[in-house]
Amino acid sequence: MKTRAAAANILHQVINQGQSLSTLLPRYQQEIAAKDRALLQELCFGSLRWYSRLDAIAKQLLEKPLKGKYQPVHALLLVGIYQLLYTRIPPHAALAETVSACKRLKAEPFRGMVNGVLRNVQRRQDELTAKVDALPQLRLAHPNWLVKRLQQAYPERWDSLLEANNQHPPMWIRVNARHHDRERYLTQLQQADIVADADGLADSALRLHRAVDVNALPGFELGHCSVQDAAAQLAAQLLEAAPGELVLDACAAPGGKTAHILERQPDLGRLVALDLDAERLQRVRQNLARIGLDATVLQGDAARPEDWWQGPRFDRILLDAPCSATGVIRRHPDIKWLRRPEDIAQLALLQAQILDALWQQLKPGGVMLYATCSILPDENREQILAFLQRTPDARHLPLHQHDSPEQPGWQLLPGAEQRDGFYYAKLGKLA
Repeated sequence: MKTRAAAANILHQVINQGQSLSTLLPRYQQEIAAKDRALLQELCFGSLRWYSRLDAIAKQLLEKPLKGKYQPVHALLLVGIYQLLYTRIPPHAALAETVSACKRLKAEPFRGMVNGVLRNVQRRQDELTAKVDALPQLRLAHPNWLVKRLQQAYPERWDSLLEANNQHPPMWIRVNARHHDRERYLTQLQQADIVADADGLADSALRLHRAVDVNALPGFELGHCSVQDAAAQLAAQLLEAAPGELVLDACAAPGGKTAHILERQPDLGRLVALDLDAERLQRVRQNLARIGLDATVLQGDAARPEDWWQGPRFDRILLDAPCSATGVIRRHPDIKWLRRPEDIAQLALLQAQILDALWQQLKPGGVMLYATCSILPDENREQILAFLQRTPDARHLPLHQHDSPEQPGWQLLPGAEQRDGFYYAKLGKLA
């Protein structure tokens, strides 16, 4: 009962109040029994992953919408429908627990209505879902504006991208090269009865067949490995930091790429990890401390380097730019409902401002790696094309055979080899 009520409150606060799942979930997990925390996570992720489909099913069965102070009851209905359609929870248990949660939501007069709607879903599932699934944005549970953007950008495969966004993501780990090579660590995982596969692109990445608690990973507390998607691991690999260099990791929190740069290049001169968010910078410090690494951690606005940097210009800059995060929706399903179409132009403007500002902090002959976890061309290829056109001393450095000045960068799409969606472009500054 408490778990379903907590899931309903979280869903309500994400959808109706614009709050982030990654902020809300840990807070609510502290309020319920440890044995129920995985269930709460499943109910929240699943209900948000399929929100518009669940909502459309519920609305077929409601005489009038539940608005205002009754919005949490509507969210509870969606949590109940999710259990019936997508989980192995016995239907009688899902019904009973969801109806009982009305009491915790102080909505006992709605018990009968909640019970009736859920029983209708049970009886009329095929009929109800058929009506909803006639529209691709409801069948695949994405906002209409994002469906249209992806249809335009990827006319041959937009539907497969939406399907990939709805998959449960695998657990990827990054092997710390300062302690082990990947093959040796893979042997340690096998000895711990953890099955994993090596990635074909990211040379430190292993994909676990089943997610495990991080404390079950050999040497995790000693920094022998970290949790990080394979696509994100390519950042440090493509940056190619060299001994003695001064490197900036801009927009660095929570610090996975910072740590990976240092793991790959023990003889780095100095690494500066910058982020605007002081609270998220604590995560950078915690990650570095666990692994036993050291960096200069600074709070500041990447678009205003004059406020936080008076040192020499950098040899290399990793710009992990603020973006729509449309490449990592499977890990953060609330992105679909929190992001607005007008956000994309605002993000593209911010990215351009940061690119221009940090370019001035790169020494002649230096290298910048631009990265986003977006799959929208406005933030990626078009952003880099515009930068190259307005920046005479910038040259395009290809990352693979299809990365050309006319189509710059490397777009990895979500679901390909079970990686997240990421974009990379490499730029050199003329000496």
